[in-house]
Amino acid sequence: MFQRTIDDFKESAGSAMRLTCLALVAAFAAFVTIVFLCAAAFVFVYQNYGLIEACLSGAAIFSLITLIAVVTLVIRRKAAKKRAAQQAKAATQNFLADPMVVAAGLQLARAVGVKKLIPILAVGGLALGLFARGRNRDDGTDNGE
Repeated sequence: MFQRTIDDFKESAGSAMRLTCLALVAAFAAFVTIVFLCAAAFVFVYQNYGLIEACLSGAAIFSLITLIAVVTLVIRRKAAKKRAAQQAKAATQNFLADPMVVAAGLQLARAVGVKKLIPILAVGGLALGLFARGRNRDDGTDNGE
């Protein structure tokens, strides 16, 4: 029973390791390429304009690369936060749609009785609504306030 799960995990871990190694090799090759391009640009500017201009152009190139990296990082962080919020919302919605939860609710309704269960459900719904509203306020997504 668990052997299939373990084999699937081993296979996915091995695949992830191979892909990570390939990504590291590609990143190292890209780094070396950028270093040689920067060296070529430095030599070209140095021969045509002088040492100070070559150093300033190199600094400008690396400042531009840094700016692009920072903007990309900020965009990815915002996207990750948005995706995490959507996954958390989907997880709470999926919990209520779980057949086991529905079956447990039906068994509870049979055992307690519908007339006694209605006030309990009303209080529970109110608590859930207040919890969700407070959660939205903490995230800053509540547009009503």
